[in-house]
Amino acid sequence: MKVVLATHNAHKVAEFQQIVAQTRPDLEVVAYDGPEPVEDGVTFAQNALIKARAACAHTGLPALADDSGICVDVLGGSPGVFSAYWAGQKKDAAANLELLLDQLRDIADPHRTAHFNSTIALVTPDGHEHVVTGIWPGRLATSPAGDGGFGYDPVFIPDGQPAEAERTVGELTDEEKQVQSHRARAFAELMPLLAGL
Repeated sequence: MKVVLATHNAHKVAEFQQIVAQTRPDLEVVAYDGPEPVEDGVTFAQNALIKARAACAHTGLPALADDSGICVDVLGGSPGVFSAYWAGQKKDAAANLELLLDQLRDIADPHRTAHFNSTIALVTPDGHEHVVTGIWPGRLATSPAGDGGFGYDPVFIPDGQPAEAERTVGELTDEEKQVQSHRARAFAELMPLLAGL
């Protein structure tokens, strides 16, 4: 069975397929090849639903859409829904990361708390809509570390690690990330809904 993921981001398609394969190996996540809708929502849920509705309408398949980002407490939850565009409309991940680190340059470690948010919408051709959210708490490093992941991964240090062996998400293996991540947490909420497809 196929479900379309409403993104043109190959990293996300691969990550979703790996997560789904752990519990629904019969479910194939396929990339969306249609027009990109205007994401004019002001919440993760609104943007996820906009994308899922567009992909479902375009393909006739059940559609998943993830809207995710990093929320920094000292910045009032920003970049939040603007994470991909934090340094401008070009969606330049390196520039986004550089700007965020520059904004936090003088912020001491105890105040660098943040979390990744993944909000996933499921829209089915019969008109059912569901939204789930996964939160991954942690804090931000002062400089990037690790070659894995993408986006803000190289500066995000997840909670729950031994202090003497802390790593950023950029330093985690794919397997470690798939178990812990905000998307994995959202998928845990989503799985009962996918089971009913």
